[in-house]
Amino acid sequence: MRFLHTADWHIGKTLAGYDLLADQAATFKEIEQIAKDQQVDAVVIAGDLYDRSVPSEAAINELDRELIQLNLKDQFPLLAISGNHDSATRLGIGRQWYQSTAFFLNTDFQSAFQPITIKATQFFLLPYFGLQQAKNYFHNDSLRDLNSAMKAIVKKMTSQFDPKKAHVLIAHFYASGAQRVDSDTNMEIGGLSAVDTAIMAPFDYVALGHLHSRNALKEERVRYSGSPMKFSASEANLEKGVWIVDTDSWQIDWQPLKPVHQLHVLTSSFAQLTDPQFAEQYAKDDYFVIKLTDRQVIPDVMTRLREYYPQIIILERKNGFQAPHSQVDRQAASENPLDLLQSFYEETTNNPLSKQQLKWATAALKQAQKED
Repeated sequence: MRFLHTADWHIGKTLAGYDLLADQAATFKEIEQIAKDQQVDAVVIAGDLYDRSVPSEAAINELDRELIQLNLKDQFPLLAISGNHDSATRLGIGRQWYQSTAFFLNTDFQSAFQPITIKATQFFLLPYFGLQQAKNYFHNDSLRDLNSAMKAIVKKMTSQFDPKKAHVLIAHFYASGAQRVDSDTNMEIGGLSAVDTAIMAPFDYVALGHLHSRNALKEERVRYSGSPMKFSASEANLEKGVWIVDTDSWQIDWQPLKPVHQLHVLTSSFAQLTDPQFAEQYAKDDYFVIKLTDRQVIPDVMTRLREYYPQIIILERKNGFQAPHSQVDRQAASENPLDLLQSFYEETTNNPLSKQQLKWATAALKQAQKED
């Protein structure tokens, strides 16, 4: 059989305050088309369907629409688990009757040990869990960390293996040796943040969620799909996509996704960034991280940059910031406070105080001196 492996949709997520719901809907259409083109037998979603445990109404409606499209309209069997961003209780409402349409959603630790069989493959759906859940299930308080818990979990799962079938684990955690990006959430369970990949050796393939880069782990049969969209500046150069896994030949192919709106990191001077010929090479509705090489004060810098790059998510100084106080400091000993204020204002903004501003400053200074 062939299945599509994706994860970390984070429906409802925002990027520096910008709503990504429309981009997420468009990205979903790309995933759906890949599933159709590749003629997969199932779609695997390895956790973090939502970005928040209490998603917005709009996010709920969007995910509902996407799952209905894949499962009820396109008739793809779905295998999904809850991640650390999902509320297992909220996401799992109604899951008992979803199976009638081949939508297998597991948010319950205890149900992870009953395999779902599609053609000649057994899938084990292990949702995000806490160490105490494992202790309670196995009645074993000696499970001291995530690795000891995973050994018990895998041992229990392998007892359910049909030797004539392939075996796939769907899970959501941080695997040993994996590398994070900025939008990944630190996940600590029982004092350890990583699962030894050797523990999962009995499985033919492990479809992981949690980390947002497909390159986070260099294992042939233990893979992250990464998120389908870029959710932080550190992901600007990452290619997003999904895995297509063939359990007959064990050929594993990468299918890239085209960003709806690209995320650019621009490092340059203010003069070049505001040159119309330079700016026109970028789509205005893309997202931007701006790293200014200038060190001097630039009045109203964000507003002026947004005339060319409306959706700036980060603005920083590549070479640090030069405070405009040198001339003020030299004059401070000889000037009165009002002269000092005028010099500071003019050096900072390249404009003198207006008559009204000077009037306000004079009144404020008199009041302050009176109180002294």
